[in-house]
Amino acid sequence: MIGQRKAIVDAQAGLTRDRLYGVAEWRGREFTVVDTAGLDLDTAKDESRAAIEAQTKVAIDQADLIVFLLDVRQGLTPIDRDIARMLRTSRRNLIVVANKADSPSERHLAHELLELGFDEPSLISAQHGLGVGDLLDRLVEAMPPPEEAPGQDGSADRLAIMGRPNVGKSSLLNALLGDERALVSPIPGTTRDPIDTELTFGGVPVVLVDTAGIRRKSSSRDRLERYSLLRGIHAMERSDAVLLVIDGSAGVLAQDQHVAGYALEAGKGLVIVVNKIDLVEPDMRKPAYWRKALTNDFKFAAFAPVVAVSAKTKEGIRTVIPAALEVVGQRRIKMPPNELNRVLREAFLEHQPPSYKGRRLKLNYATQAAAETPTVVMFVNDTNLLHFSYRRYLEKKVRDRFGLVGNPLKLVLRAGK
Repeated sequence: MIGQRKAIVDAQAGLTRDRLYGVAEWRGREFTVVDTAGLDLDTAKDESRAAIEAQTKVAIDQADLIVFLLDVRQGLTPIDRDIARMLRTSRRNLIVVANKADSPSERHLAHELLELGFDEPSLISAQHGLGVGDLLDRLVEAMPPPEEAPGQDGSADRLAIMGRPNVGKSSLLNALLGDERALVSPIPGTTRDPIDTELTFGGVPVVLVDTAGIRRKSSSRDRLERYSLLRGIHAMERSDAVLLVIDGSAGVLAQDQHVAGYALEAGKGLVIVVNKIDLVEPDMRKPAYWRKALTNDFKFAAFAPVVAVSAKTKEGIRTVIPAALEVVGQRRIKMPPNELNRVLREAFLEHQPPSYKGRRLKLNYATQAAAETPTVVMFVNDTNLLHFSYRRYLEKKVRDRFGLVGNPLKLVLRAGK
C-alpha cells in the first residue's frame, strides 16, 4: 500500500509490536496506514503481550477506517470470530480483506468469511500485489472527506531517537508526545521497527523516529535483531539530527559512544540526552554537571549540546526539542565566502601549519559546499600536507566564528586554485 518495505516480514509470528505508520497515496488522496500487532485476545497471563495488544486497541480507537485482514487459505478461526465481535463494538467503518488469494483456485474459499456478517471481502495477494489496486479503490471511496491541512512551508525536521537497549527511548518519545504512542517495557529490545511520529512544536513541523536499540556486534547475531539494527541506522540516515539517549544511572558505555560515532559518520546533528536523572543524586540532575562529566567520554563530540531529563517524571522534557531544533537550524547556517576565507587566513597567520619534508600547507581559497552536512572545501597547494591536529585546529576556528552547534564539520581539501 505504501510502496516500500517498511514493516519486517517474516514467518515468525509476533514481530510487529508497536503501531507502525506509513503514508500511502492513491488516486490523488493521501492517507496514513497503521500496521498493528496481531490480536489473540487471550493475554491475561502475558503482561508483555497485553501491552502490545493494548497498542493495537489504541490504533482501532484512532482509525477512520479499519481493514480486518484474514487468511483465505486458513478460513475462519475462533480468534477471527473473537476479533470480529470486538470490531463490531468499535463502531468504526470496516472492510474485510481476504489475503493470500494467490491463485483463482483459492478464491472460492472466501465464501466462508461471509459468516462474519460483514460486506463481501476484498480478495488480495499482498505478496504478489494481486487485487491491491481494487482494494485501494474501495478504501478511498469508504474514507471520510479529507481534512484541510494547515499550510506549512518546507518539510518537517526529522529527529531520530537512538541509543542502546533499555535506556528509555520509547519512554522519551511518549513523554515528548504526552501520549503512550510507543510500547514501553523493562524488557530490552521491545522496539524492533522504527516508529515515525509527527508533531508540531511552536509552529514547526517535527517528525520523531523511535528506533531499535543498538547492541554490540557480538550480541546482534539474531537475524531479526540485525535487521532491526540496520533499519535503525537507515532511520538515522534519513534524519536531520540524532537524540542520543544514555542512561544517567548507569553512566556511559562503549555502545553509547558507538551510536554517537554512527551519527557523526553519517553527518547528522547530535544532541546527547541523559535520561533517568530521577535515579541519581540531586547534584547530578543538572545539565551543567553532565556537560562536564561527559567531556572525556565524548571528546569527539564536544560540540554536541547536553540535556538532562527524566522521561518518567517529565523533568527537563521541555528542553529536548528546542535543543534539537537549534542543532537542525545550525546545519543550515550559510558561511559567506569572504568571511570564511578571512577566518581561515587569520588562523593560518596565528599558527602556521607544520612543515613536512620542507613544505607547508598553503590555502588558496575556501568555500562552503552545497551539502546537507556543514562542509568547507579548501583549495590548497597539496592535499597531503594537512596534519590531523591542524585539521582540528582549523575546525575549531570555523566553529568559533560560525557556531554549527551539535553538527560535525567536514573539511574537504582540493588541490589547485
